[in-house]
Amino acid sequence: MSIFVLASTAVPGKCSITAPHLLLANQLRRFAFVFFVLFLISLELVFARGANQVSPKSAECRVETVDYKGWQAQQVSNRWVQLVVVPQNGGRLMQVTFAGHPYLFVNPKLAGKYFPPSASQWFNYGGDKLWLLPEGNNDEQHWVGNSDVIDDGPFSFRKISEGPQCGIELTGPADPQTGVQFQRTIRIDGESPFIRFHASMKNVTGHFVEWSMQSVSQYDTSDSRSPSGFNHDFWTFTPANRSSSYLNRYHVRFGPAENPAASVSDDGLFRVHYVHMAAELWLDSTDGWLAVVDKSSKFAMVERFQYEESKKYPGKASVVFWTNGPELRLNSDGTASLAKDSDSGPYYLEAELNSPMCPLHPGQACDFETEWFPTRAGDEFHGATDAGILIHPIRATRLESGKIRLSGSFGVFFSGRLVAHFYNEHGASISVMPIADVNPSEPVSLETEIFPPGPPARLSLHLEDENGIDRGALQELHIATGDNR
Repeated sequence: MSIFVLASTAVPGKCSITAPHLLLANQLRRFAFVFFVLFLISLELVFARGANQVSPKSAECRVETVDYKGWQAQQVSNRWVQLVVVPQNGGRLMQVTFAGHPYLFVNPKLAGKYFPPSASQWFNYGGDKLWLLPEGNNDEQHWVGNSDVIDDGPFSFRKISEGPQCGIELTGPADPQTGVQFQRTIRIDGESPFIRFHASMKNVTGHFVEWSMQSVSQYDTSDSRSPSGFNHDFWTFTPANRSSSYLNRYHVRFGPAENPAASVSDDGLFRVHYVHMAAELWLDSTDGWLAVVDKSSKFAMVERFQYEESKKYPGKASVVFWTNGPELRLNSDGTASLAKDSDSGPYYLEAELNSPMCPLHPGQACDFETEWFPTRAGDEFHGATDAGILIHPIRATRLESGKIRLSGSFGVFFSGRLVAHFYNEHGASISVMPIADVNPSEPVSLETEIFPPGPPARLSLHLEDENGIDRGALQELHIATGDNR
């Protein structure tokens, strides 16, 4: 907009502008000045509003009180993931939802309910919680279980932080029977679905105790579309120990020894295909991860832990899987049957991570840290890395044109971009080339041809997050001429 201001032209001996015209000119000058000031103010407001807008890369997380299925709960959420915690019910993480997909089993019969601790009953609400090992009723050095103070005692809740990073703290009651008290912190940030857990177990007695902490996660294996009611394409994986102390590299703690649902594949992965039959399987896995893969919905969860080789594990097991269902029992007359109890009906699979045994003198505490990475899955699973999971392994083929054809599919743990690192036959770095933008809520299918400088002999495909941080390699492989399957 142009603003014109009238100016007078003085003529000697005459009045150049009559009084009415002078008044009009002054009014126009005032209007122009006011308009200019208002224009500057509006510009300032626009810039201020733009400065206060949050870009997607600086998204935050928050902690808020919610009603969840009738429970008074706390929700920790960001743009990727929502965690629902019910402090009263044993400090349970009751549900984790990523990209609209809920992972954990929540018992519909007990939704919204709470029962005080009981030494003779077990109220299986579902979700994820902390337990103790070794289990049993042999002596005071074994945890009997059921809905006692450890499983079902009300936890206190405290919000630690909110904003760029969110943290909550759950503190359980001191248990006079086992002599321990649990405390657990759960953290996420605003930029990824990555979840961090820190569990602490303190000796609250005046004498020595020794226990292992166990992270117990009940994953939902139901499927309303299936005539049987359960998901027939639900799997779990963990690397089997090549120097395992167990026969067949895993131990059947409960259930049939000949269980076709459990096996170790040629690639060294122990896998469980969920069936509705009670079985407990122990592994002395040392690689520090397990994966829960729903090939039907195409979602996966990777749980990580730090294996401590120099320390003793309960029964030598670092990882335990439980498939819920009827129990195979031998009757007094020698007849085998499937016996059902009150908890054999729900469809769920437990993935359990064990800490080393913690010898604790009075007042001492030990820690157990685990991490969860929700991501997308596919019709196959070939392992987990720092950056994601392999659905179909990456293939790199050198073409006659000098280009490299890349193919493969995977789920990633962070939003960002894939970057190919190329090396020559002597291991020297040749170049680094961006390949594609990715995010964890979408499975990545890679089909592309690139022209890297120099003659590379191998490549490593890395994931860089939105802040440019290298999150590690998805796969490293040699480049073949022709088909390199």
